[in-house]
Amino acid sequence: MMYLTGCNGPLVRPLLDSRVLGLLNTPKSNYKLQPNWAWAADNGCFNAKTYVGDEAWLAWLKKFDAAQREACLFATAPDVVGDSARSLARSLPFLSVIRDLGYPVALVTQDGMRPDEVPWPQIDWLFIGGTNRHKLGGEAKALIAAAKDHGKMVHVGRVNSQKRFLAFAALGTDSVDGTFLAFAPKENLP
Repeated sequence: MMYLTGCNGPLVRPLLDSRVLGLLNTPKSNYKLQPNWAWAADNGCFNAKTYVGDEAWLAWLKKFDAAQREACLFATAPDVVGDSARSLARSLPFLSVIRDLGYPVALVTQDGMRPDEVPWPQIDWLFIGGTNRHKLGGEAKALIAAAKDHGKMVHVGRVNSQKRFLAFAALGTDSVDGTFLAFAPKENLP
């Protein structure tokens, strides 16, 4: 399982270069990607106050060249934190747009989402988002199992401890992200 970080400082960079770690990139962080890095494009909707907006999100995705798009693990469709129905309504129109731009498509799950609501043929990745209640409870476990049954990759957001990392690894997730390395990377990297 790969850990995606939003940190690319000097201690982390060699692990990004060797693809031990991947980079979670957003329009707000807008990191300069290196050719050998694994990375994912997250929309940044988790913070509605700082989200750049749908048009700016798509413009940001368009700026990457073909090689960078090919190295991208996934790009998330815009979502609504904590609300499955509103999130699905917002995400669905973006799935084909993201694919047409040349990215693997990720749908972010939110509280209340059920496996039978996921548009499986339209996505490549299922991104487990939502509140801790959603992420750490039965909803996420059911969604992860269904994603695997459908042959989809799974990513989990906000994994900031070894306990969470190991718990999601045991469920078969393919990648996780967190801010764990942004704070005290020297202590947290080992």
